[in-house]
Amino acid sequence: MKLNKSVLLAFGLLVLASSLYRVWPGRPFGFAPQWAMAVFAGAVIKDKKAAFLLPLLSMLVSDTVYQLLYNSGITQIQGFYGGQWLNYLLFASMTVFGFMIARRLSAARVLAASLAAPSAFFLLSNFAVWVGGGGYHRPLTGAGLLQCYADGVPFYQMSLLATPVFSAILFGTFFLVGQTFWKAEKQAA
Repeated sequence: MKLNKSVLLAFGLLVLASSLYRVWPGRPFGFAPQWAMAVFAGAVIKDKKAAFLLPLLSMLVSDTVYQLLYNSGITQIQGFYGGQWLNYLLFASMTVFGFMIARRLSAARVLAASLAAPSAFFLLSNFAVWVGGGGYHRPLTGAGLLQCYADGVPFYQMSLLATPVFSAILFGTFFLVGQTFWKAEKQAA
């Protein structure tokens, strides 16, 4: 996909909408579009740097809003915290799942990537929390690691639900818009 002004505007609106949705009060924790955006960007944006940038911008904007709300005493959720760079690195790596399905897009491949990305993130991020002594400071034992994974299950469950839902919206819209433009170009020719 070529990044012209219309595409950049659409992606800018996507980043804004997904960022605002992520900080929406009462949203189930973990039910957010960012993993789907990573898979989508990896699958449809040919420029790899731009593909990584789209979901990271969404995270950065929403974390900035979270921090502003936290500083104002409106929320208990901090936007920025120590060790967050690793979270961003792991999150950016989820774009690779989109790269894996880019050549042969299908509903089954999108679904598989939509389940694999949050699963990989869950495994890697909870392991990093455990090794780093974060979260609930579980002991560095096998049982502590399992407890750290158990701590993240509610968030993981929501991400497993959200990612296919938002992927269906993103890829479905992309397909429908593409079909509309293709038909219009064919009729104009």
